[in-house]
Amino acid sequence: MNVTILCGAAATTIPEAGIEGESLWLAPDNLARATGWEWKPEGLCRGSACVPVPRGNAAREWVRETGRGLSVSLTQLARHLGQPVVASPEHGVWAVGEAAEDVAERLRSLEAPDFTLPDVVGRLHSLTDYRSRKVFLLAWASW
Repeated sequence: MNVTILCGAAATTIPEAGIEGESLWLAPDNLARATGWEWKPEGLCRGSACVPVPRGNAAREWVRETGRGLSVSLTQLARHLGQPVVASPEHGVWAVGEAAEDVAERLRSLEAPDFTLPDVVGRLHSLTDYRSRKVFLLAWASW
């Protein structure tokens, strides 16, 4: 069954995945493609950050050997990282949210995320173009 993983701003369709209830098991290459986390000897790594995989009985919640090779639990990794996971196994969709700690850190910084929008004549303006200057932003919607 194809599954779709929503992680960050990306939606990745994976052709083969193991589904057990709301747990999703992926081959290491599919995990890397969907989330950026790679299987390495030191554990699961993204950039310079690595999460060691437990050994012994606890490892079964993270990693298992299947007939097709190694499978890693996306659900277990996300929970360990404090990321919420919402699953709809019957529709083949898993959404991995941002960790509350990461959101809180961004809010504490008081720095707005960058975005680009057109003005009334179509010229694009990015928020970073106006850093260190006061900006008045008006948002309006018809609904």
